[in-house]
Amino acid sequence: MTSPEVDQFATESSARLIRAEQRGLRLAIACRTLVTGLAFVWYVAAPIIFTGFEPRFAAVVILLLFTGIGVAHLAVIGTRFDRGWIKYAVYSLDTLSICATFALIPISRADEVPQIIAFRAYGIYYLFPLVAVSCLSLSWRLVLWTGAMCVVGWWGAFLWVISRMDGTLSWADIPANATRADYETIFLSIDFIARGNRVEESAMLMFAALALAVAVYRARGVFFAQVASDIEWRRERTARERVSALFGTYVPAEVAKKLIANDGPMQPQRSQGTALVMDIAGFTAFSSRHSPEEVIAVLDAFLADATDTVSTHGGVVMSYLGDGFLVTFNAPIRLPDPASAAVKTALHLLEAAAAHGFSVRVGIASGDLVTGTIGSSERRSFTVYGDAVNLAARLESQCKALGAPILTDEPTAEGCTSIPLEPAGHQAIDGLVTRVPVFRLSEKTAH
Repeated sequence: MTSPEVDQFATESSARLIRAEQRGLRLAIACRTLVTGLAFVWYVAAPIIFTGFEPRFAAVVILLLFTGIGVAHLAVIGTRFDRGWIKYAVYSLDTLSICATFALIPISRADEVPQIIAFRAYGIYYLFPLVAVSCLSLSWRLVLWTGAMCVVGWWGAFLWVISRMDGTLSWADIPANATRADYETIFLSIDFIARGNRVEESAMLMFAALALAVAVYRARGVFFAQVASDIEWRRERTARERVSALFGTYVPAEVAKKLIANDGPMQPQRSQGTALVMDIAGFTAFSSRHSPEEVIAVLDAFLADATDTVSTHGGVVMSYLGDGFLVTFNAPIRLPDPASAAVKTALHLLEAAAAHGFSVRVGIASGDLVTGTIGSSERRSFTVYGDAVNLAARLESQCKALGAPILTDEPTAEGCTSIPLEPAGHQAIDGLVTRVPVFRLSEKTAH
């Protein structure tokens, strides 16, 4: 599902490309307008610089008109008056006008000089800048259009010129075993039209236009690929954030971040840590006196505060066990003093329970803990193993028999140096053959 943020980014990217096209087109038209403007200035000033030069009125008007068209187009680009066909029309006008210049503006004032001399003296290279400048628009279609219009206009002008000639000579008129005199007679003739040269030069121009169009197309492709990559990255990030937010309500937040950040399951981790199991005392009797809705509401409120208490001390709630939960310290999140953190958490859990009208029992044990994911490829769960987990659960059950809210094993009591704990004797623990030394809060700490 595409988020509003991803949709907005895609829209912004499209708008960014449009702005880039407009800036490129504006630059292209500015270059074209500058050239025509300079040509107009030069043509008007030429009689002053060159003696005997007589400008043609038609050429002056045409250059002035073309400069005005460029200025008008610049003013329209990017406004509400801009239309897609305008740039095609302007480039068509430019190319056809240059071609018409070769056909219609006499190369000489003498009538006997054929206009074909204009093609031989100047050439199609005057059209190449138009194709090159069209690339600035970032529109491969405009590049192809300009190239096609150059070829059409060039051949139209050429055919128009040779149709008005009384006779023509071309490469085909050179004999197979031509001598120097034959080449001089035909190639240097004023009626030599070089039809083959027109084919070659127009083919080269169209090939250049195709190559430039492909280059522009590929450049746009790179841009769109980058945009697609950015959109995919944002979509994936949004999906991960959504999954993390949802997943984090079912597994520890730090664990959820690791699972979301990695494609594969988290590898098993072994550490020396502390397990804490908490259970609400007398919760069965409480449930029997209230409706299920009330029970869930009260339980949710208390467990929310209890979970915050655990997080404050660096613990990780691994699973909720009915009206209680299992917490680990130093597994999988590193913690320097897990035993002390667990006992401090237990004390604050007693206070949180009292604030909600409950009393709780807490069992704490330290030892080897192994955390990792289990399950199939379709469904996995993050869990913790170790004797300390089983012992903490047994100690929580032993709290009721000993009348103690908190019981710990010996490694926890030895590791907890900040809170005094006192021995509660060697107790028989379900599932263990030998009795286990158990510790409880000292009288001073309990009160």
